[in-house]
Amino acid sequence: MPRLPRKYSDTGIYHIMIRGNAKQDIFIDNQDKRKLIKIIFQKRAEELFIIFAYSIMFNHAHLVVQELKESVSKFMKRITTSYASYFNKKYQRIGHVFQDRFKSQVITNDSYLLSVIRYVHNNPEKAGITIKEDYPWSSYQEYFSSNNRIPGIDYILRMFSPDAKESIKMFQEFSNQIEKREFLDMKEERNINLNNVYQFIDQFLQDNHLKKIDLNNKLYTEKRNNLIKKLTEISYLSKRNIAEITGINRETVRRVSKEPSP
Repeated sequence: MPRLPRKYSDTGIYHIMIRGNAKQDIFIDNQDKRKLIKIIFQKRAEELFIIFAYSIMFNHAHLVVQELKESVSKFMKRITTSYASYFNKKYQRIGHVFQDRFKSQVITNDSYLLSVIRYVHNNPEKAGITIKEDYPWSSYQEYFSSNNRIPGIDYILRMFSPDAKESIKMFQEFSNQIEKREFLDMKEERNINLNNVYQFIDQFLQDNHLKKIDLNNKLYTEKRNNLIKKLTEISYLSKRNIAEITGINRETVRRVSKEPSP
């Protein structure tokens, strides 16, 4: 089937999603996530585009960008080519890293732009990894930093208020509201198994600043439950497997896995 032509935005602003070939993980560890972010900012420094938001997950990443000197197709090719070269060299592999061409969604107005940014920043929460405030691989914290690296942030914050402190407060409140619109999404399949579950759990613990022993601490009940639900949703592991691997009581795993996700 021939590919449909890409839709182009009159505003030059896009919501971009890149994903791993065959939906495989392409951000294996924190160094990989850090590398993609570094590449993005290197290309941004060349004034090829403006960036408003990003979120790096395990097998995909979201960007909200605006064209400047180059078209979205050209600078995204620069970004993905640079990362693919790094990834293949690091893991001593050959072949495609990304699946097909990147997906894009045109952003036509400021209201839609704000909603997309909120969606991108909430991606780690939607995936059951951690709350956006604790996730180090998105641009959310940049919005609260006086030394942020994203020029587009000032434009976004001024939409809320000309007063700096008030705009940050209003942005935070907006970010915590439920988003009802639908955007580019990565439907995660059951791809966690006994071969890679330990890596998945290690990454979850790192992202949530936890140790394995903390999973049985009542202070971290919500995060523990998020891990159980995530393993239940995207793995074929039995409840016994999950309990043995995580060290969480089997009855707790059984109970939490039956609870509906928020």
